[in-house]
Amino acid sequence: MIATKDDTLVIQHSDDVVRVRQAVRVQAVEAGLGLVDQTKLVTAASELARNTLDYGLGGTARIETFTHTARRGVRLTFEDNGPGIPDLDRALTDGYTTGGGLGLGLSGARRLSNEFDIHSVVGEGTRITIARWK
Repeated sequence: MIATKDDTLVIQHSDDVVRVRQAVRVQAVEAGLGLVDQTKLVTAASELARNTLDYGLGGTARIETFTHTARRGVRLTFEDNGPGIPDLDRALTDGYTTGGGLGLGLSGARRLSNEFDIHSVVGEGTRITIARWK
């Protein structure tokens, strides 16, 4: 796998969520993703950036455009040093929320991605990596 572009954005304020969405869209277009795939990736990025801010108390979003054999894609990694997620299985269940929302953020991001990986340690933080391929 060859990374062709790599940006890391800080997520500390609501405006940063908008900046992440915009940067993801730019890299999705540059990677050659179609409109549907762009929309899925930007929607997932928006959910995860918002979670990073609201539940992880801020963090970073790394956006990578890459080529692997004949495929191109965009990989996003969201990291925070927040409280972590005590029950990942429950957090990934549609409708489960600790914040009063619809409870579709993590499960929705997983459905919108070709790849989804989550690692969380209570008291240390959370890292979520997703990817969308062309």
